[in-house]
Amino acid sequence: MAGLLALSRAIDAINTIIGKAVSWLLLAAVLISAINATTRKLFNLSSNAWLEAQWYLFSAVFLIAAGYTLLNSEHVKVDLVYGQLPRKAQLWIEILGTIFFLFPFCLITIYLSWPIVAAKFASGEVSNNTGGLVLWPVWAMIPAGFGLLFLQGVSELIKRIGVLRGQIPDPVSLADAEAAAL
Repeated sequence: MAGLLALSRAIDAINTIIGKAVSWLLLAAVLISAINATTRKLFNLSSNAWLEAQWYLFSAVFLIAAGYTLLNSEHVKVDLVYGQLPRKAQLWIEILGTIFFLFPFCLITIYLSWPIVAAKFASGEVSNNTGGLVLWPVWAMIPAGFGLLFLQGVSELIKRIGVLRGQIPDPVSLADAEAAAL
């Protein structure tokens, strides 16, 4: 289990570095948007490439940072019953959900998107918009993002098993204890 926990820490570190780096793309998207709007209003100049660059950057943030989002438990949860269950039951729900929902969804998405990425790369396909950008980079973000999400799922699975086995402290219980102390 020690080796698996080390792997989990490595995956967490990779997704943390990537997630923090990719978050800067939001600033780039905002700056491109502001510059594009300013040049369009002041000089009647605009470019489809700038508009598509904004879309590419937002796509990168959304897809590539998905693993980082899971690491920080910032993904959307529908908490109708889950929050009322004992912590051990919650851990089992997370384990089973990861195995039966997250992993298959990530693998199917990677499997189905990779041939499209390869075809767009091989053809050098460009957007239909005048002055548009090549398409394969934005399509490549799909398998890359779901690959990082899958890896983070592996890390989360390892950590949940570690908590159940008593080999690592439960961060949720620790956070609840700190909140109660305040």
